[in-house]
Amino acid sequence: MRHTLPILAAGLLCGACAFAQDDCYSRLRNDTLTIGNSRIERKFVWNGGNLVTYSLTDKSSGQVWLNRTPAPDFEIPGNAEATAGKYSSVRVGETGIHSEYLETTVEFSLGALAVRRVYRVYGDTPAIACDTYLKGRAVVLAGERASNLGDRKNIESKEDMHALGSSSVLDRFNPGGFHWRTRIVEFQDVTDWNNNLVFETDVIPYRKNHYRGNLLFARSGENDRGFFFLKEAPCSNVQPAYQGYDFTAEFGNFTVSGLGLTERDLDDGEWMRTYGCVVGVWSGGELEQLTALRSYQKQLRKQLPGRDEMVMMNTWGDRSQDTKVNERFCMDEVRRAARLGITHFQIDDGWQVGKSPNSAVAKGSFRNIWDNPDYWKPDPEKYPNGLHPVVELGRELGVEICLWFNPSVQDGYADWEKDARAMIALHDEYGIRTFKIDGLAIPDKRAEANLRKLFDRVLAETDGRVVFNLDATAGRRGGYHMFNEYGNVFLENRYTDWQNYYPYWTLRNLWMLSKYVPAERLQIEFLNKWRNAGKYAGDRFAPANYAFGYLFAVTMAGQPLAWMEAGGLPDEALALGREIGRYREVQHDFHSGVILPVGDEPSGRSWTGFQSLNGDRGYFIFFREQHPDRRTRIGTWLPEGATVRLTPVLGSGKAAVRKAGRRGELEVELPSPEDYAMYRYEIIRKPKP
Repeated sequence: MRHTLPILAAGLLCGACAFAQDDCYSRLRNDTLTIGNSRIERKFVWNGGNLVTYSLTDKSSGQVWLNRTPAPDFEIPGNAEATAGKYSSVRVGETGIHSEYLETTVEFSLGALAVRRVYRVYGDTPAIACDTYLKGRAVVLAGERASNLGDRKNIESKEDMHALGSSSVLDRFNPGGFHWRTRIVEFQDVTDWNNNLVFETDVIPYRKNHYRGNLLFARSGENDRGFFFLKEAPCSNVQPAYQGYDFTAEFGNFTVSGLGLTERDLDDGEWMRTYGCVVGVWSGGELEQLTALRSYQKQLRKQLPGRDEMVMMNTWGDRSQDTKVNERFCMDEVRRAARLGITHFQIDDGWQVGKSPNSAVAKGSFRNIWDNPDYWKPDPEKYPNGLHPVVELGRELGVEICLWFNPSVQDGYADWEKDARAMIALHDEYGIRTFKIDGLAIPDKRAEANLRKLFDRVLAETDGRVVFNLDATAGRRGGYHMFNEYGNVFLENRYTDWQNYYPYWTLRNLWMLSKYVPAERLQIEFLNKWRNAGKYAGDRFAPANYAFGYLFAVTMAGQPLAWMEAGGLPDEALALGREIGRYREVQHDFHSGVILPVGDEPSGRSWTGFQSLNGDRGYFIFFREQHPDRRTRIGTWLPEGATVRLTPVLGSGKAAVRKAGRRGELEVELPSPEDYAMYRYEIIRKPKP
């Protein structure tokens, strides 16, 4: 998939080696390596290839921070002196997956361990990413686990002041100072068990302490300028070889730890990829902080309207499992889904010859899948004509057919090539472009590496046309900050059968994640509110108490997922097709902006919503949950004093011109509880300087 044009390969240290691509550049001169673009620059001391950050610059504000730590950015316990340093730069061309970027590779040796650090910088993006690869041998990689502070002595103990041991360091930066305000954000997936997915910890760094999370934002209390670290890894609590923390902060000294592998995962002949790390800069307030992060996240996978935008239906949400799935059922469902405005119909577990453990008709297994070479072929009893009739009907009605797929898990996905061939064959024969990837278990780096090979092979052989829905509901999986280049995240299983579907729960999870994860990369469910209504008797937040259109609106900031059988809906539900049709007209434009939460946290009784920012225009979705007031003021990300024109798109909103107050507050009105409004907005008068 990756198109590269080699520009330079300099062995050891060169007098002056440089490459610039648009506004991205990389140059090695004497003992200094400089990487940057129009927004950010990071300078390093060469140090034999094991780079030591010299400075970090935010070009938008002119802020330059000098690093006060002489230690190298990458470090493992018992670190040897770096030797055999090499440098090269290459322009990686734009593909159907990612934007063009400049790649700088630095290789060196630490004794018997070979290290490759690959830096990525994209145009007009205030962030520099680094992917690290290891090969060879090392005595230890993971380092010491987090200790309990209660076991340490008081401040008079000089020995304990330098405690907490050594650990592998992915990156570090020490601008010094005592007035940093730091936010660490930890995430959880395994959503079959978790319904609280985002945890923010705000601290003023003091003595050396460890923190868990994928994100660390550090803001100077002196001038509201700052930087962030993004650890591109699974959620903290499921990372393999986890040492109990991801970040360490001591006053103005910050490090990122945890490679995701141990010395036992190393191979003499193959590069093993550790977790990635991104450093970014911003100046201003929280909006600038979040948009700096999002500008990088949006570079990893293009959001193409004909490939990545979808209103999907998957019938598994009605708990029939594989008992109904066959040609006739699917064709009936596709016809009814088309009337509802659905763009993608996904056949979940049960379409294939092989039987999984979740089968309701036969006891199957995910192990040794390839003992049956026909496992991933359509079941001839259910689909005597293969999938062709269903696919052809879908094409006629404008509904794309998608499939469920579970890679063969045994021996660290050793059969990844067979799995890849199976998906490629389904793509070539039936045009299947979207696969729900389920049942993943990533216990170690070998499994992760083989999964990457699987996904990369499928994308390469299909010219990047495939989208993977990566299930985040159970097991050790990729979370929200790894595998982002491959598709979207199937966020959660919720069922009225078990009374664990509440619209405000779903809205809350999307609302909280959208601050730090692109909402357009999350599949968000809405269910058949007429099913199992008796199980919610007397519950004020029961799904049946909401309009069907409201349940759909809850999902619009993400990728909507109709988690239901279309045949189980009453005819009145099909009126939603008009609403979905209007949404599809603006879906891609809405998702093209930076989507952030507005209002209060959803509680079932709040005023809440989302804003999509795209320069001087964008969108709002406002929700009046079961709140008594028909009129309120909602805090937004608009600049104070800006005048905006609001044009209704969906829901119960009315056209208006409003002036944003303090903290971007807008006056919003909705006539009834459990209602919503989607607006297109335009700033028609900017605030005075």
